[in-house]
Amino acid sequence: MMIKQEEFDFQGAIESIREQHKFDFVGIAMTQSREHHELRWTFVTGNQSERYRRIVLHSGKGIAGIVFKTGKPMLVENVEHTIPKEELFGYPIIVTEELKSFGAVPLLLDGRVKGVLLVGFRATNRLNSEKFSMFKQHVEMNLSPFHIREVVEY
Repeated sequence: MMIKQEEFDFQGAIESIREQHKFDFVGIAMTQSREHHELRWTFVTGNQSERYRRIVLHSGKGIAGIVFKTGKPMLVENVEHTIPKEELFGYPIIVTEELKSFGAVPLLLDGRVKGVLLVGFRATNRLNSEKFSMFKQHVEMNLSPFHIREVVEY
């Protein structure tokens, strides 16, 4: 089941999240095809350019692909200390939007990951585990019909 923009105002929801939490960037990557599990940044706010539109990720690649595949949140407080420079090309949204501190959560619908919500700052150490936890508690109220609970594997 694909969620259509007409059914829920994703753009309005991420703009509200960005404003309330003072993030520099907020984006949602969603699957574009069931067969290939391609992810594209479908909704963004706070973007510096339109280059995000050209980013296509597969399950397991890039921030969205990793979170999509694992079904688990990802937090990087300081990109410069966590991701080696030579590996940044594997994270195109970080490079394109110059994010230095970010968090991403899976968006679940009917128990399956359907997309990824990314929030970030263009300065290091702005998003820590405490702020990320507060954000995760708040986000479900803004992104109904999605849930962000971790996928439990048996």
